[in-house]
Amino acid sequence: MNPILAATAALAAFVASTACVRAEAAPVAATAPAQAQLTAQLTIAFTGIATPTGAILLSVYDSEATFDGGGKPVRTAMVPATGTSVETALAGLPAGRYAIKAFHDIDGDMKMAVNPFGMPTEPFAFSNDAVGNRGPAKWAAAAFTVTAGANRHSIAIR
Repeated sequence: MNPILAATAALAAFVASTACVRAEAAPVAATAPAQAQLTAQLTIAFTGIATPTGAILLSVYDSEATFDGGGKPVRTAMVPATGTSVETALAGLPAGRYAIKAFHDIDGDMKMAVNPFGMPTEPFAFSNDAVGNRGPAKWAAAAFTVTAGANRHSIAIR
């Protein structure tokens, strides 16, 4: 397949996987004291916001299959872009491995804007500041560990 068409198809898949981001789901409630000790709070800081309008829409995934395969995220959130950096906190996450896809919805339409070739025209980013090769970043590059208790992760929007 033509490399440009392959890259366009891969980016279109990323756009489709982020287009349905909605307000953050309710935190998962602990069902036992032991489980409560294994839950985490993840604070996510977004930096490099060039246009402080609209919102950062993000999706959190807990497996390679859902992250790379366009599956359903375990958590989503929308953070108003009120400055050059913003933060949000997600409580009640089980300790484990996660990866994040995010984009800056500058125009407020709740969709990632793309050009006629399917290439994103709004800034986007992945956890670990991972960069894709002819498409979205992969789980192997974007996954990070969240431990019980407080955690912090920073992502540069590009």
